[in-house]
Amino acid sequence: EAHEMIALAATGNGFDYVGFVEGGDIPSERVDVVVTDGFTGNIALKTGEGTARLVGELLREAFRHSPLSRLGALFALTSLRRLQKRIDPRRVNGGVFLGLNGTVIKSHGAADATGVSAAIKLAFQLSQSGFTDRLAARVASGAPPSKDDVTEGTQSERET
Repeated sequence: EAHEMIALAATGNGFDYVGFVEGGDIPSERVDVVVTDGFTGNIALKTGEGTARLVGELLREAFRHSPLSRLGALFALTSLRRLQKRIDPRRVNGGVFLGLNGTVIKSHGAADATGVSAAIKLAFQLSQSGFTDRLAARVASGAPPSKDDVTEGTQSERET
């Protein structure tokens, strides 16, 4: 029922509705938002975090395998650090609670200083950008938000 209602609402309302997605679609550019129940969403998040850790461990193991691979690691060090920064789940810590009269970010219970800092930074950016007020106005008017309104001030920070 919800699937059909959302698909119908997407027609002519300025957003693309992809429909059902597979696990591999979540980190891809196919979708920007995935709506799920809490249990399934938590499994998806934990799987992504675990995969990032596993990739890091496998790369470290591979580059320690031989003297030649250690030398290769030195040549690739800048790129490897950039990759590590991009896949570090702590840097995007914090889920935004919508429908409240303020900015609320829920951080992971096991978040370290980097994760808490990322959540505080996100809360500050959303607060300074007037996100809650803009969202409330859009909901009240029934107008779909533009992609720029939603990502304003946060996208460039995540890429650095």
